[in-house]
Amino acid sequence: MLLEGKRGPRVSHSYVAFVDESGDDGLGNFRVPGRRGGSSQWLVLSACVFRQVYALEAVRWRDSISDKFVNKKSRTLHFMDLNHGQRTVAAQTIGALPLRTISVMAAKPPIPGGIYTAKNQLYFYMARYLVERISWLCRDHRPQVPEGDGRVRITFSRRGGMSYESFRAYLTHMRDQPDAGVNIHWPVIDIEAVDAQDHKKSASLQLVDAVASSFAAAVEPDFYGNCELRYAELLRPVTYHRGGNYLSYGVKMVPKYQDCGLDAQQSRFIELFK
Repeated sequence: MLLEGKRGPRVSHSYVAFVDESGDDGLGNFRVPGRRGGSSQWLVLSACVFRQVYALEAVRWRDSISDKFVNKKSRTLHFMDLNHGQRTVAAQTIGALPLRTISVMAAKPPIPGGIYTAKNQLYFYMARYLVERISWLCRDHRPQVPEGDGRVRITFSRRGGMSYESFRAYLTHMRDQPDAGVNIHWPVIDIEAVDAQDHKKSASLQLVDAVASSFAAAVEPDFYGNCELRYAELLRPVTYHRGGNYLSYGVKMVPKYQDCGLDAQQSRFIELFK
């Protein structure tokens, strides 16, 4: 069950979702192993979704990770600053928490030129897929979540150059002018509540940073050309699925994984979630 545990005080929203990304939305000069600089080959947006009554628990969850690290002076968690062992512990801990994760992953090299030319266009497009799946998750679990009004409050990790007012307008446009390709369950999405916070000020955003970075590590080659699947594997127990179907729900790849040009390492990620 999503978020098993004690009931908290009466709330308006039933769920909270926190969103962060790994990678950038640059569409040229991609990084290659053995060379510094360049754009990431992948853009990954991830969400952690849990019940609103447990919102304050996120600090304790974050601290349960940081407290395991010897000589760590701050409890603030930033996945990319951790070593492999610490990252493994972080993913292992999150993988046992009463929450669900969703990740949408764009392989950028196969994207034809001239499509995503406006600022934040690719980010908005991928965020649409993420919001879609957040809405399905909240709808699916409503019978087990009696508190609140069924809606979700979505909070993004603040990124430079991103207008959240524009993103709310983007969502409003999709809601008011329906498109057959958009399958968001609008009754659960509180557009006006969509906002952003700074990573260092939110334990929840620090948790989802670890999720986004974990899934990116499974497909984004490092300096030596290697991908690390272990973190995503540890998060599989909390990844959203329906009847064992992960690749349409908790993991969404754009384009379809068959068209992403995956190598042998990246293909093992697909096998993990098939």
